[in-house]
Amino acid sequence: MTHLPSAVTARTLDVPGAHLYYELRGTGPLVVLAGAPMDAAAFAPLADLLAVDHTVLTTDPRGHQGSTLKDAEADSTPELRADDLVRLIAHVDAGPAVVFGSSGGAVTALALARSRPDLVTTAIAHEPPINALIADRDAHRAATDDLVATYARGDVLGAWRKFFAAANIAMPEPVLEQMFGPERDPRQLASERYWFAHEIRGTTTWEPDIRALRHASTRLVIGIGAESAGQFCDRTSRALAAALDLTPTLFPGGHTGFVDDPGAFADRLREILDKS
Repeated sequence: MTHLPSAVTARTLDVPGAHLYYELRGTGPLVVLAGAPMDAAAFAPLADLLAVDHTVLTTDPRGHQGSTLKDAEADSTPELRADDLVRLIAHVDAGPAVVFGSSGGAVTALALARSRPDLVTTAIAHEPPINALIADRDAHRAATDDLVATYARGDVLGAWRKFFAAANIAMPEPVLEQMFGPERDPRQLASERYWFAHEIRGTTTWEPDIRALRHASTRLVIGIGAESAGQFCDRTSRALAAALDLTPTLFPGGHTGFVDDPGAFADRLREILDKS
């Protein structure tokens, strides 16, 4: 059976330090899809599929695309982004929510489960890139400092090469040049600059409060892409799951499986939602 995409309500919300762009679809229990730096557009196909029987909230994280900052040089931290979600969930008045966060958004979801477990029935952290629990965290933090400095010197492709090398994700040079060459939308470039300068360090060096997360009322799910074996986020996710005494949950695809095959991803996510 084919379902037509749900109508999308697009609005903004003023929060401390930022104006947040967000979208709502569907009706039913609230599901929040969060990324960082990925924005609402990246989640749109998945959100359309889930909106058949859920209210789905997506947002551009602060400093990206339609979510503008009052101070363009202010850093983005998982705690700030979690507070943004607190305010959005309260604003739409449809919580508590199941929160699915991927990559930096997974760190946001964990910070939210830590600070406001009353607002989150289930937090699904899909491939959180936190290096605090891996043995070579100091080497990874040095590599992150290096790629940030490379970007600051104006070597965009060099910075992205170093990023994918640190992530252990194969990226052919022609694809790299196509994705991150000079012919890009100005807002995309602004988002990229903000991520390198003000977001990646605070996200990857975030220290999870394992004791608090273990005892939170929120159900935690640590997700890993089935095709992510050996990658940095596979390692970090498995380390976090082990610290929390959880078995990782496999999702279709790799780090961006929800973009590459939203249908298969939605089916897997629904299996988890049915248990919430």
